[in-house]
Amino acid sequence: MRWLMSLGERSRPDVPRFAECPAPGQARALALAADFGQLLFVLREWRQVYGEELTAWAKQVEADDISTLPADLIAAWEWEGDVVRLDTEPGGYVRVSDYRDMPVRPSVSARAGTGTGTQLWTTRS
Repeated sequence: MRWLMSLGERSRPDVPRFAECPAPGQARALALAADFGQLLFVLREWRQVYGEELTAWAKQVEADDISTLPADLIAAWEWEGDVVRLDTEPGGYVRVSDYRDMPVRPSVSARAGTGTGTQLWTTRS
């Protein structure tokens, strides 16, 4: 099992904490890591590329290669409940919200990509 993280989209300025969770094929950036701690390093890099205020969604998946994710994983991404939300905070902190024990994912949906293509991020095992 590995951790797959998708860069969220804060698409509602009227609700600053809202963040959509794009499916892996539609996200601006994805990361695949051997353990959860490695996602924090990727998130730090994403802050340099995409800005200070970010939200990312992560979950454990059965995948070995980020460029060839299983089709069923991509199709079920929006409906899966085993998810962890990571929000960057001022001062370099990250707020982690674990929704893995909740029956329904809170306020997320898949949406079309930005057209610039998905950036793939990996960490060394």
